[in-house]
Amino acid sequence: MSTLDLTLTDDPHQQNDVFTEAFNSGEGAIFDQLYRADAISNLTGQTLTGEARTRAITEFLATGPKLTATVQRTFRTGDTMLLIVDFSVETTGPDGTPEKLDGTCTDVLVRGADGRWIMAIDRPVIKSPAA
Repeated sequence: MSTLDLTLTDDPHQQNDVFTEAFNSGEGAIFDQLYRADAISNLTGQTLTGEARTRAITEFLATGPKLTATVQRTFRTGDTMLLIVDFSVETTGPDGTPEKLDGTCTDVLVRGADGRWIMAIDRPVIKSPAA
């Protein structure tokens, strides 16, 4: 398993860089460290939480998708931050054909008692697959 610095600072652009690097590592265990245990994600197309979320993300990342992402807007109040992120994922479709998925993600991060930012809600919405 790779060693990445998964420390999320107050800077949303740094947070985005960490999430992108963890995603592109292809290692679900690394990416999952950025989520609360009870985090909600529909990254795989279904709204999942807990072990089901972890398993689905791990299986998806093992296929080697590559993410690029750009923070568009951020909102913060106290220990809660909302990020609006445009993204593009290059992946392989079920038939083995390369696909590019573009969309916008709404992410909610919370700062825990340990001072660490962590993902609570990960809601990517994919536009139609690019041709």
